[in-house]
Formats: sequence, C-alpha cells, structure tokens
Amino acid sequence: MSSHDATLEFDYEDASRARLVAESVAREVGEIDDDRSRTTIERDGACVRITIDAADLIALRAALNTWFTLVDVAERSADVGAAALEG
Repeated sequence: MSSHDATLEFDYEDASRARLVAESVAREVGEIDDDRSRTTIERDGACVRITIDAADLIALRAALNTWFTLVDVAERSADVGAAALEG
C-alpha cells in the first residue's frame, strides 16, 4: 500500500510517561486505519514511535494531523493527572 510514510518520535522524561501516552493513543490503531493509511505504535523505554504508511499524500497529511492531535491530548491529560496527584 505504502507509497508515502512518516515516522513520529516522541521522547519523554521517563518510561512511565511514555507508556501512559502510548497506551492512551494505541486504542485508536485499527479504529482510524482505513484502506488509504495504516499506523503502528511502538514504545522503547521513554520513546514512543508512531509509523504511518499511506497510499497518497492527502491520506498521509490527514493521518499526521490526527496522530499529532491524539498525542497532544494524551500529553495534556497526563499533565492534568500528574498535577492532581501533586496537589
């Protein structure tokens, strides 16, 4: 399928934050994928790697926008949770 691809890497301060973000967004793999794009998520210690394979540039752009948004929401939610535990 892939004629276009991108890999996003997100490095965190520790493996537990990376695990939290990876598990939060991994739920969407398979739900968002379609016949034009596929995504895989891997975590290696404190690094989360999202690989997108797409049939065309429009599908790649749409998938990138989606995954950047999902990671952003997961990171902000983790920040709120951490602040609540500290307070």
